[in-house]
Amino acid sequence: MTTNTADISLQLANAFEAACMDELEALKPGNVHIFADGHGMVVQDFMRSAEAAAAVIAQPELSLGQRILSAIEATRNAVGCNTNLGIVLLCAPLIHAMLHGNRSSLRGRLQQVLQELTIEDAELAYQAIVLAAPAGLGESELHDVHTVPRVTLLETMRAAQHRDRIALQYASGFVDVFDIGVTLYRRTLLRWERPAWATTAVYLGFLARFDDSHILRKHGDEIAVVLRREAEVHEKALLQLDNPKTYQRELLKFDADLKARGLNPGTSADLTVASLLAVALEESVCR
Repeated sequence: MTTNTADISLQLANAFEAACMDELEALKPGNVHIFADGHGMVVQDFMRSAEAAAAVIAQPELSLGQRILSAIEATRNAVGCNTNLGIVLLCAPLIHAMLHGNRSSLRGRLQQVLQELTIEDAELAYQAIVLAAPAGLGESELHDVHTVPRVTLLETMRAAQHRDRIALQYASGFVDVFDIGVTLYRRTLLRWERPAWATTAVYLGFLARFDDSHILRKHGDEIAVVLRREAEVHEKALLQLDNPKTYQRELLKFDADLKARGLNPGTSADLTVASLLAVALEESVCR
């Protein structure tokens, strides 16, 4: 491994950890953040998870499947529960694209590595999902993660895209991350000049546009739709303000209400981390 490769790997690991930490500093109603813990988890669990996963997720010699499994194993050893499966599934391809893609843009590199995914990548990702044991994920007659896969990881994700927003990112070239997350972050950061509030805008943007996959799996369609409509109201109110902090009290009330109802929009938070990482990686590609 060359010094240059080692430097790039370290930069990617740092960028991943920074994206995870920056997401925790934003007020994300229903999710764990520095303003409030929730759902039996504390913010320190996510900080330790970010540090543990960062230590392995950007190692240059790994395949994408190895990258996913290694990060989940490291997380499990650090905190003993699932805190970041969705984050790892989304961020590992972005990191892999920076290490192994040879096109001029991050999106181009990502498309390249997604097309190169193998059956072995699917098998290792299945192992990671089983190890993380998320609520409801992987229970499918078509591609059950408890079986040996017969198709590539991309084909597996394509089969699941209608019911899982993370799978849809693989199938679509991360369209939501780039067209919604990255765009919203840059626009609100330019307007407010406050990274944490731009991150909150991204989170609410996802929550207001899609039924959160984690909510759908755990609570069903009806509750997911109600939550999305509630988020629409809050996103609209927040984006009208020149000073987003004046809306903090309302978002804290929304946060407490969602946690009292046992609602944790985890997929929206995962997409937010991936968006923050994509912003950082796009900037590095353009240098």
